[in-house]
Amino acid sequence: MPKLFRIAALALTALFASPSLAAGPADGQARADYLAWLAREPAARAQVLAFRQYLDMENVGAVVPTWQLVRTASMWRTCDGPRFEVAPIAEWQHIAATLGFVKAHVTPAIGAVEAVSGYRNEGLNQCSGGAKASAHRHFFALDLIPASADATRDGMIRSLCQIHDVRGQEHGVGLGFYSGLRFHVDSKGFRRWGSDGRGATSPCNQIA
Repeated sequence: MPKLFRIAALALTALFASPSLAAGPADGQARADYLAWLAREPAARAQVLAFRQYLDMENVGAVVPTWQLVRTASMWRTCDGPRFEVAPIAEWQHIAATLGFVKAHVTPAIGAVEAVSGYRNEGLNQCSGGAKASAHRHFFALDLIPASADATRDGMIRSLCQIHDVRGQEHGVGLGFYSGLRFHVDSKGFRRWGSDGRGATSPCNQIA
């Protein structure tokens, strides 16, 4: 029972209180941290190289920098999980589909984006408050923020909701919004939701 309370508390913290959900990547997940991780982990270097080559073959290697795609959960430190991790090779096709949608429809509408959370292993996903069937578990999903300093929440929401209305169903895309400028895109299935995870609270519902 105490463990369940801890997981519930962490989930609420992640959803409503953590500044990283609004502001971007968590401490310890900057590019310098990534380079230090590669320097310490020779096996990780080989995995990242193979992953990058796969994305290039799928013509999505330049959509988001590879080092951002291996960021895990913003709560990696609280959960004592990895800050960076390459997903199993069987899951790479999933993120390639998501990046294809981002390339074709998201960045043309709102500009370049930064990935702040991608693949989450089972333990990290559970601890960080992710749903058991979270699209992050099998690398369908990315949490993103606009790279432009001029981006506004209202403008971002309007643009993304319009894209989702027109293209989301044919591509099987999920679209979710957190607080601030952080949003979620996946290729696991057509749906949308707001900051509490419910479809009824999606900001898209408020757009005429």
